[in-house]
Amino acid sequence: MAHESTSAIYTAAGANLAIAAAKFVGAFFTGSSAMLAEGVHSVVDTANQILLLVGIKRAKRPADALHPFGYGREIYFYAFIVALFIFLGGGAFAIYEGIHKLHYPEPVSDAHVFGHTIPGLWVNVGILGFAVLAEGYSCAVALKSFWAEKGSRPPITAIRRSKDPALFTVLVEDVAALMGLVVALSGVILAHVLDMPDLDGWASIAIGAILIGMAIFLMIETHGLLIGEAADPAVVAAIREVVRTEPGVHHVNAVLTQHMGPSDILVNVSLDMDDNLKAGAIEAMVGRLEAKLKARSPDVTRVFIEIQAKEQGAEAAGAKPVAAEA
Repeated sequence: MAHESTSAIYTAAGANLAIAAAKFVGAFFTGSSAMLAEGVHSVVDTANQILLLVGIKRAKRPADALHPFGYGREIYFYAFIVALFIFLGGGAFAIYEGIHKLHYPEPVSDAHVFGHTIPGLWVNVGILGFAVLAEGYSCAVALKSFWAEKGSRPPITAIRRSKDPALFTVLVEDVAALMGLVVALSGVILAHVLDMPDLDGWASIAIGAILIGMAIFLMIETHGLLIGEAADPAVVAAIREVVRTEPGVHHVNAVLTQHMGPSDILVNVSLDMDDNLKAGAIEAMVGRLEAKLKARSPDVTRVFIEIQAKEQGAEAAGAKPVAAEA
């Protein structure tokens, strides 16, 4: 899914950069608080996409003596930083700006461009309309990539089970951006129609609340990946199925898995084997199992197998997070 993630990120970064420039121009000419909050939001989103690209690149570094399991979790760290940026750089600023506008409400100013006066309402509506189109296209690209990964699962379930934070972070950002644009557009129009400038400030606060909500959701999801999450239940079930077909296996004591990166799964299997098997037969079995597991689930990159009695394996399953290779 790396290609899909990168394509979605580049699309989102390009769209957000163009949108940010348009929003700041609109905020400068009209003095709209909601427009300024949206401009900062787009700049934060652009910076976030750059951070995700850096994380993806750093995660591809090969394993070394200091990090024998590689650097796959780098992308989880950068995704968590992105969530913090959304919280502080987008949400907190939008709420601050909205509160400031409530204390000092001013009507949206007309824009004076090359000697022509353009109503501020139409400037903001035009820019926000362009932003909706650009953000909608970016969201469609991210949704298409995400759809290819999630299959038939419900969207929330797919995000909760996804191990590619770069992809679902871009999707959540785009959804939050579209929601923010709708709020900003409503605030600008209602403030003008009802002649209530403070509605522009309330729109900015609402945008901030949306961003903070999305940021908290992303922090929860990336936090789980950062500290270590098991593979998808379907992958674990497939591992058990493959192991049980191996002759000489009396009982599968435990299957412990952990994502070291979006497409990097470490597998630790504890088996109760036939006591009559010789060392050579067990060694051959370990080799066969490793090859079968990697063929069944391409994301499985490391397999550790230990031979234990059923009782010992049950105890180890609850006590040891990582096992030694057989």
